[in-house]
Amino acid sequence: MKIVIVGAGQAAASLAARLRAKGHGGEIVLIGAEPVAPYQRPPLSKAYLLGQMGLDRLVLRGTDWWADQRIILRLGETAQAIDPVRRVVITDKGQVAYDALALTLGAHARRLPAAMGGDLPGVHVIRALADVDRLAPQMQPGRRLIVIGGGYIGLEAAAVARKLDLTVTVIEAAPRILGRVAAVETADMIRALHRAHGVEILESTGISHITGTDRATGVALNDGRELPADLIVTGIGVLPETALAQTAGLTLDNGIATDALGRTSDPAIWAAGDCASFPWADGRLRLESVGNAIDMAEAVADNILGADKPYRPKPWFWSDQFDAKLQIAGLGTGHDRIVTRPGDSQHGGSVWYFRNSRLIAVDALNDARAFMIGKRLIEAGRSPDPQAIATTADLKALL
Repeated sequence: MKIVIVGAGQAAASLAARLRAKGHGGEIVLIGAEPVAPYQRPPLSKAYLLGQMGLDRLVLRGTDWWADQRIILRLGETAQAIDPVRRVVITDKGQVAYDALALTLGAHARRLPAAMGGDLPGVHVIRALADVDRLAPQMQPGRRLIVIGGGYIGLEAAAVARKLDLTVTVIEAAPRILGRVAAVETADMIRALHRAHGVEILESTGISHITGTDRATGVALNDGRELPADLIVTGIGVLPETALAQTAGLTLDNGIATDALGRTSDPAIWAAGDCASFPWADGRLRLESVGNAIDMAEAVADNILGADKPYRPKPWFWSDQFDAKLQIAGLGTGHDRIVTRPGDSQHGGSVWYFRNSRLIAVDALNDARAFMIGKRLIEAGRSPDPQAIATTADLKALL
């Protein structure tokens, strides 16, 4: 069986490795639009942008590994369409036939519209290696950076910029930072962390447009103010890559819709990672995380080979900002109670999410013990008494 993987990120590398580990001896072809082998994305906005990690450490596997595993890399090649009848992927360099096709296309950064100046030179996003290679030389001490968007990517970029001694302002249109992804209590800890390091955070602040003609010179706010800037980073979320799936007539629903096995509406085509949504509770879920990219890709690889085992995600995330690490286990969506617990450091502590008295998520800032214990409790389906979380001297007793 010839298996073709389109998309060359974390999910693609994990899927290909799993196929070989599970004994698949047939041809595996990996097609990626970027000219480099699959690499880690999380360090892009942190260690790589800081210059602390080179491309040699960023890539997931060395050149020899791909050759040893007999996995054909077709890099710098863009898949343009899928012909599901003939089972062929059409690229800008030819056609690739498949018996089974896996789409690990990831997501792309949302950009401000051109009418708002989103395409001006000096306006950056952080998603791919090339994005950071363009941004890094501009991050010079003393320059003024405006970050549009108070989500994790924007805040990570802000933290790196302050480490590099730029003047940094974060603009968030919503009432608070991290509004879609974290509780008020977690946002309060992160806001305090940034302000302690000199980052200016403007919340409930809408943007009219980016100023400048040949190049971005600042940001005009809805209240009439104009903030000058030497460079701008937009961190306003990502959108799943679905255009290729659409050409094949696949069902889309918050990404490429799959069943519990990772199979799309075409039985010969599968999907995994940031681009894919799967059944969850009474609806569908799409997770943007390294953990999901790895776990779902491995589940899909197993199911391509006949395992017939539904994917059961164990969500976990992390974000490094300054010298602090935020670790998240579970999904806090729909919580009806929050319990907080102080940590050992000034900028630290944990936030515990409950729904109907059931523990569903934990945010832990500089508190690895709280993260690990919370993660184990959630995965085991155990929910300690909320008051015990707040008062127990040793969290390990909750296990």
